[in-house]
Amino acid sequence: MNNQIEKELFELLGDEHQMTSTETPLRPDAFDKSDEEKMATIEKHFHIIMEEMGLDMTDDSLRGTPHRVAKMFIQEIFSGLNPANKPKISVFENSYHYDKMLVEANISFNSTCEHHFLPIIGKAHIGYVSNGKVIGLSKLNRIVDYYARRPQVQERMIMQIFNELKTVLNTEDVIVVVEAEHLCVSSRGIKDSSSYTSTIQYGGIFNEKENRNDFFNLLNKEK
Repeated sequence: MNNQIEKELFELLGDEHQMTSTETPLRPDAFDKSDEEKMATIEKHFHIIMEEMGLDMTDDSLRGTPHRVAKMFIQEIFSGLNPANKPKISVFENSYHYDKMLVEANISFNSTCEHHFLPIIGKAHIGYVSNGKVIGLSKLNRIVDYYARRPQVQERMIMQIFNELKTVLNTEDVIVVVEAEHLCVSSRGIKDSSSYTSTIQYGGIFNEKENRNDFFNLLNKEK
């Protein structure tokens, strides 16, 4: 394929926010290296990137940036790539026998667009009906945070959160809404700072419009 045509296709793919799978694309050897080894490699290459941009890497303000970026990538904003960082989720018996909808709204998250490595900033809203098991409310936040902390597209992230909740709670009665601002839209390209992206995924009783409306009515009260 002609190199220029390939680059144009890369640009088109990035702006269309496509995903190829609900699983984050990882190589089989993704975790053969330790975090320290990965950070050392990233630090070296990011130093080169900054030099290529013409920055003076002897400046006191810039000299430590490659190290800080490497640490941020591995231990912070992309920590959700490593299964070792997956939150431990304990389920409990629904001892109160609460059989109606539970909603956790306005769960803040920060993620990163996998096409331009720019921030995705948003909120997730989760609802479910217990099938006999419940989880602590903070665990819902931790699940969202775990799947957000990796290079993402919003469609994949909502599916990963949705599938995890179905598995943990052993129920199809789950609904997830994600609303987010993509800085790859607001700070580059079209530079539209007013738009945001909404996605929804649901199953079980939420296939019925009445139950979805109940969920959205509760969200509106929260807002």
